Amino acid sequence: MNVKFKGQNATLKGSPLKIGDNAPEVKLVGKDLSEVTIGGAQGKTQIINIVPSLDTGVCATQARTFNQKAAGLKDCIVYVVSMDLPFAMGRFCSTEGIENLVVASDFVNKALGEKYGVLLVDSPLKGLLSRAVLVINPQGKLIYQEICEEITNEPDYEAAIKAIQ
Repeated sequence: MNVKFKGQNATLKGSPLKIGDNAPEVKLVGKDLSEVTIGGAQGKTQIINIVPSLDTGVCATQARTFNQKAAGLKDCIVYVVSMDLPFAMGRFCSTEGIENLVVASDFVNKALGEKYGVLLVDSPLKGLLSRAVLVINPQGKLIYQEICEEITNEPDYEAAIKAIQ
């Protein structure tokens, strides 16, 4: 699958999941170096908020917006996932007052990027995750997916929230 970065084609590794697919369980690294499990059946809805790096304006806006929207969600875990180092992600969240998101980094083995089809294999962002929002139901099925066609654009926040209501 191709997306765009500043209007130029960027290729994603593998194929994205399809609505109704089982969401693979992956192990990522939390801001305190703990193991964070994403995907699979967790008994709660999961919103996986994927960004290339929290150190960019659009990614920071996406994290702040989902942090605000997550405050009112019941039985829902909202993640922010990037390839950023866990320490940097933790510092960003502390500085920005992000308290409603679970921070997870895919920097160790790129498992989420590869299994969910959102790992960039070319472009200046090669090796990072593309911008995407996934919603997984409590039984572990993908019920919503937006892989942003243009990486520099924000996702449709309302569509993701509507998918769980």
